[in-house]
Amino acid sequence: MTSQEHMLRNCWAELYGAEHDKLLAGFLEELNTRKAEQTTSVKDPMWYKDAVVYSLYVDLFNKDFPGLIEKLDYLKDLGATCLWLLPILDSPMKDVGFDIRRYDRVREELLGLPDGASDEEQVAAFRHFLDEAHSRGLRVIFDIALNHTSEEHEWFAEARKSKDNPYRDYYIWSDTVDKYKDARLLFKGLCPSNWEKCGDQYFFHRFYEFQPDLNYRNPNVLIGMSRHLLYWLGQGVDGFRADAIPFVWKEDGTGCENLPKAHTIVKFYRAMLDYVKPGLLMLAEACQPPHDVVEYFGNEDECHAGYHFPLMPRIFISMAAHDRWPIMEMLDHKFTPPIPESCQWFTFLRCHDELTLEMVSENERVFMNDHYLLKPEWIFREGEGISARLADLLERDPRRIGLAYSIMLTLPGTPIIYYGDEFGRTNDEAYFAEMKQKIGYGDSRFFVRGKVDWDQVEKALSDPDSFESKVNAIARNLVHTRKQHPAFGRGSLQWVDAGAKEVLAYIRECEDDKVCVLQNLSDSEVSAVVPGLNLSEAGNDLLGQAVEAAGRGGVLMPSYSCRWIACCSD
Repeated sequence: MTSQEHMLRNCWAELYGAEHDKLLAGFLEELNTRKAEQTTSVKDPMWYKDAVVYSLYVDLFNKDFPGLIEKLDYLKDLGATCLWLLPILDSPMKDVGFDIRRYDRVREELLGLPDGASDEEQVAAFRHFLDEAHSRGLRVIFDIALNHTSEEHEWFAEARKSKDNPYRDYYIWSDTVDKYKDARLLFKGLCPSNWEKCGDQYFFHRFYEFQPDLNYRNPNVLIGMSRHLLYWLGQGVDGFRADAIPFVWKEDGTGCENLPKAHTIVKFYRAMLDYVKPGLLMLAEACQPPHDVVEYFGNEDECHAGYHFPLMPRIFISMAAHDRWPIMEMLDHKFTPPIPESCQWFTFLRCHDELTLEMVSENERVFMNDHYLLKPEWIFREGEGISARLADLLERDPRRIGLAYSIMLTLPGTPIIYYGDEFGRTNDEAYFAEMKQKIGYGDSRFFVRGKVDWDQVEKALSDPDSFESKVNAIARNLVHTRKQHPAFGRGSLQWVDAGAKEVLAYIRECEDDKVCVLQNLSDSEVSAVVPGLNLSEAGNDLLGQAVEAAGRGGVLMPSYSCRWIACCSD
């Protein structure tokens, strides 16, 4: 018995006892068949450590998959090595695709096929895209919601018919709304309750009321969702962003988040994927404090990576306060525990949602809203988030945007670039208005989405003096330089006191690759001194910038500037 099979059996016993062992036995036979069908392997199982991830909505980025194929060379030239496709599966699109109607098909309108295309043609179209991406060295991961489905999913369509329907138990039902009272309301100001009336009962949901939560107490749910993951493994994807995994298991009298059996479910998924094809990425989407997210790494037997949600606001706080401490404090082991060797944080400045303020203190939330909520309509969840693009938050200042990128690209973790941020895309008010009218919700997150007008972008990028071109040149230089240095993806972090609180400084080191990073968080010129390193004689830094001496071994740091300086290893 392999270690993965042993894990699968143990997880199953913990969740369901011995009552459903026949169901598990049949599933293990399926896994053996899937394993035998695999003709390829992952050469570098920890490829995600060196990745630069580019996150996009296919339709908003360039219409459909044929349009995305046209832009693959652009993305490769930018320096991306992995594409994170935001929801692409079949959906009624009430929540930009996070409400999944069918898990084994891509939305038809994304495939660029004529109406009435067969299932075989649809499958072939997506595989063609994967082949085109892989031929350019671009890996592909995508979102899959494991906690909930769309109300239009066939399981829920059956479940709502009657209490006696066999699919009724695929979801969570109650005669009252008194159950799970300690589960927090995730969508404050958008949903008044976690329960929704349907017939003479209520069903439970942690997100929108059209996204009913799955009932993992029913083993058929775990097997059904596992088959969905296996299907896409067979199609050739490189991994999954496991959406909303902290919520998959519920128990009354708890907050219904991060419960032990939620981890058991994740372990089951990981063991299943590793058994069939080791090296596929499982990325934890868990907006939780770092010490809770770390739990989703397990003993290197749950997710390979997780988002460092609290680091993002701390980057913005440090930049607004001109003080290195908020970032340093967040990465201290008291706040961010050490993680297993094979695991990785994923870091980001912006994403498809708001600049979340869930993981900050009340004082920090007030500080962030005072500095970055530049328009009242950007507010999200009654002040727990700010819906704005990176360029808007930093007031279209290429220096500040470049500084933010420098911080993200050099701190520990795998960086994520949100589509359009590399050329200073701003909030899309027209798209917000369009979606508000379409779904009936004034969800401010629609400001940070919207369709790219490539004719307009290419015109702006052809002008070296345009704002878009300046941001793009900075981003490309930073990304390409990062990729040349394994210290950034795999190296250790050593903080450096550069003699001024405005200077965020550290050394990243991996074997013979050692880089000193200096970043001036302030709007004034500052002198940085790094003890023991004669940085004033460094000439140009790794980014091609002059390293200007400031006396006594110091480096003159212009406002909102960064210097990446090669160091000799000991």
